[in-house]
Amino acid sequence: MTRSASGLLPIAYSAEVAAAKERGAPLVALESTIITHGMPFPGNLEMARSVERIIREEGAVPATIAVIDGVLHVGLDDAELQALAQTSGAMKLSRADLAFAIAERRTGATTVAATMIAASLAGIRVFATGGIGGVHRKAEESFDISADLDELSRTGVIVVCAGAKAILDIPKTLEVLETRGVPVVTYDSPSFPAFWSRDSGLASPLMLNSPAAIANFQKVREQFGIDGGMLIANPVPQEHEIPRREMEIYIERALDNAERDEISGKAVTPYLLDTIFRLTDGRSLATNIALVENNARLAAEIAVALAD
Repeated sequence: MTRSASGLLPIAYSAEVAAAKERGAPLVALESTIITHGMPFPGNLEMARSVERIIREEGAVPATIAVIDGVLHVGLDDAELQALAQTSGAMKLSRADLAFAIAERRTGATTVAATMIAASLAGIRVFATGGIGGVHRKAEESFDISADLDELSRTGVIVVCAGAKAILDIPKTLEVLETRGVPVVTYDSPSFPAFWSRDSGLASPLMLNSPAAIANFQKVREQFGIDGGMLIANPVPQEHEIPRREMEIYIERALDNAERDEISGKAVTPYLLDTIFRLTDGRSLATNIALVENNARLAAEIAVALAD
């Protein structure tokens, strides 16, 4: 057990992550809600192991982040990863309740926002996830906007994703990111992706086509003293995508079901993803796994470039 830079918060680093920090090796943070809330066991464990393996193959070290019995873990050994994959009732932690879980000695999985906070505390500069949260459709009525967007504006971590989740209002999500001053860079494509689909129908604000260019952009931001994170949108590989027009049919049906069943708050996203999984006969989950693996690979390449 070690302590954060503030000297107050206990952080448990896995042996692999501790050794990587000691020698200055590139690290990639990974969230844990995709394990506890994203898919059932044992598929979630297989996915988590696959993502960590890809990061190692690219020359970086994976650091899966979770709160276990009130302790913030940065990096999980295989036994801990397996136990987390089989945990039921884990909290879904964001900025609002990360400290609560630690104070109350609870177990919880970190969302994008909470993972960014933990990664920053641990000195990890790059984080790979599936898709970020954002402005929900009809947010003008529900005021449902993910804490991920504010976290991107304040916490200096590069977040590699496949765009905003397609169940969201992507134009409004991009508008909020622009207002917050968050750089949004699509990797090697002029179009901003929509999670399961390579093209959201919207032009990307910025585009770069190499991990080295992304690393250089971040270094220049740091030289200017510009704080906050950077969003790297990495389109899902073409052979795994579900075209946007097809996905919109499934999303609209899922949204109608959520309204009928009066789903709200943190329950909305898991409900919609589960409904879409059933409507697509499992194709959405296969695409989800492919894009997470693709993001992990790019994140590792960026982390290595930053270290160089």
